[in-house]
Amino acid sequence: MKTILVPIDFSAVTGQVVRVACEMARLTGSRLVLLHVIPPASAFDVYGLGSEIIMETTLASEKIAARRLLGLARRCRRKVPVVRTIQQTGPVMPVILAKAKELKPLYLVLGSHGHGAMFDLLAGSTTQGVLRRARVPVLVVPARGRD
Repeated sequence: MKTILVPIDFSAVTGQVVRVACEMARLTGSRLVLLHVIPPASAFDVYGLGSEIIMETTLASEKIAARRLLGLARRCRRKVPVVRTIQQTGPVMPVILAKAKELKPLYLVLGSHGHGAMFDLLAGSTTQGVLRRARVPVLVVPARGRD
């Protein structure tokens, strides 16, 4: 079955990304795979919080993300009969690219936060990295309010 892979981060653009992906899946007769990647706990230890606090925070984040993923999947099932969710911990861009290689989607649909060049230079851009490295077509849904 054809697949559309949708990496989401629950940012402000997530709703629009999911709406676009659902419509694409409906039009192409594809299944939808919603992917949420949780960065490894070590990425959050910049404040020296200690492993116990980081693990508690990570577990809470995973539970919240799982509920939100299921909610998005329920909404999508109104238009798309086959919707799957995947939640995985790891470095975000490599996990997205690995899932794309594994699932061989028809399209990757992801959002752009529209932070600007300076932010992307300092913090990096998952979307830019995926665009440069993906081996399948990528549709980028821009953040609302951009011209």
